[in-house]
Amino acid sequence: MLPFVALLLQAVQGSAGLWSHLISTVLPVALMDTIILLLGVGLITAIIGTTTAWLVTAYTFPGRRLLEWALLLPLAVPTYIIAYAYLDILHPIGPVQGAVRWLLGYSSPREFRLPDLRSMTGAILLLGFVLYPYVYIPVRAMFLTQSANLIEAARTLGISRRAIFWHVALPLARPAVAVGVSLALMETLNDIGASEFLGVRTLTVSIYTTWVTRSDLPGAAQIALALLAIVVALVAWERWARGKQRYSSSAQRNRAFEPRRVSLAKGLFLFFTGLLPILVGFAAPAAYLVVEALKRVEFAGLSPRFLTEAVNTIGLAAFATVMTVVCGLLVAYASRLRPGAASSWFHRLSTLGYAAPGTVVAIGTLIVLGTFDRFVDRTAIAWFGISTGLLVMGSSAALLYAYTVRFLAISAGGIEAGLTRIPISFDHAARTLGQSKAGTFRYVHLPLSKAAITAAGLLVFVDCVKELPATLLLRPLNVETFATHLYGEAARGTYEEASIAALAIVAIGILPVILLSRMGRVSTRHHGGAHQ
Repeated sequence: MLPFVALLLQAVQGSAGLWSHLISTVLPVALMDTIILLLGVGLITAIIGTTTAWLVTAYTFPGRRLLEWALLLPLAVPTYIIAYAYLDILHPIGPVQGAVRWLLGYSSPREFRLPDLRSMTGAILLLGFVLYPYVYIPVRAMFLTQSANLIEAARTLGISRRAIFWHVALPLARPAVAVGVSLALMETLNDIGASEFLGVRTLTVSIYTTWVTRSDLPGAAQIALALLAIVVALVAWERWARGKQRYSSSAQRNRAFEPRRVSLAKGLFLFFTGLLPILVGFAAPAAYLVVEALKRVEFAGLSPRFLTEAVNTIGLAAFATVMTVVCGLLVAYASRLRPGAASSWFHRLSTLGYAAPGTVVAIGTLIVLGTFDRFVDRTAIAWFGISTGLLVMGSSAALLYAYTVRFLAISAGGIEAGLTRIPISFDHAARTLGQSKAGTFRYVHLPLSKAAITAAGLLVFVDCVKELPATLLLRPLNVETFATHLYGEAARGTYEEASIAALAIVAIGILPVILLSRMGRVSTRHHGGAHQ
């Protein structure tokens, strides 16, 4: 909680007249752009995620099994890489516009060019096609657990398959849609690279420019506070939307929902409909990165900086993963040992960072550790006559701390889910056999929750690799990671230089997609077995 308390104090202590200046100049444009972006991305992700989840759940057609896991692939591509790739793909002298002009008989961009991707519309479409899996995953899970009894009752009343979706399946899945959309919007708020590349001045971009370009920390803190208010509103909306439909879970014990086989022509139409978001959100940018990376290697070989950036990226992510998993174990195990309202609140407060964008966490971290550095420096000068300088902020400690704050929710949530599958009777049996609480954890809980701990660690590691805002703002001097290198090259317009780093991030991002697809297959088999 320290970064958020420090952020609040810094914003309150801001320089006189600063808040009124921000309200009259920076905030109106940034706030309006942020709200429009959130509304657009929320609509696009809800439509794509819900539609594709219904297609692969309600119908049987050629290629359905492929779509079930391939629809997760855009999760492997960070939003800033999608913007980076499409800015080159859809450039006026790029391959797509060149092909369109050739087909229409034009010879130059002056005669014909497509609308500029650097716009609010471009940002909404690109972010929507990357973030829809956040809706697809929970909504498909909800569709799979819906009762066939309800569907059959609707059919006996003469309701068509299309009407069943609108009047039965979708209302029951509304809480899952709310959860998925809220997660997608959190990622939208965290984005800094895509919005800046596409010319959309969101609150997140304003925080970065206010801090880095203008060196105005109080102003950045006050904008971050406004962004945090939007995050709180989003979380409150999601809880309200989810809490209004608790009856949806009552159908889970009934007979499973069976997909309907369709004709070949309709099946092919459904397949290509489901394939479209995969092509836009993953296949096209991934293919572009592969081609550009090969061109770069053939022309100039592998950059000498690549190995250094790989070590920096993997090293920072690995250290942060260990720290975050250890803290997640403490949080989750404390909730198991001492269940109740107090531990529940402590759990929520400790995982507050995941709801906050990386820029907000970074500013709070800077204030906390900067204050600590100044205190140590003044104490060392007073006692020993030695200046310690930036003891913490000059190292990678600040970044590791920010990663831990930001992703503790993933670790604690995943490990807690694994611990809840272990019956409490195992604890009692271990204690009656003379084991202490530490011994019970070591010999019972730890071996039985290894899979959950590993999965949580993998997700944290990949998120640390992909995280751009916090890394960009808190990395030590002369330390480059794949994400910061890509951001710098894209900002300069030298796209070919960053293609290998971008491809490496996408390759690492494939890991949780594989994990999620395997978990999806297992849950589907269990569901089918329960039905039989």
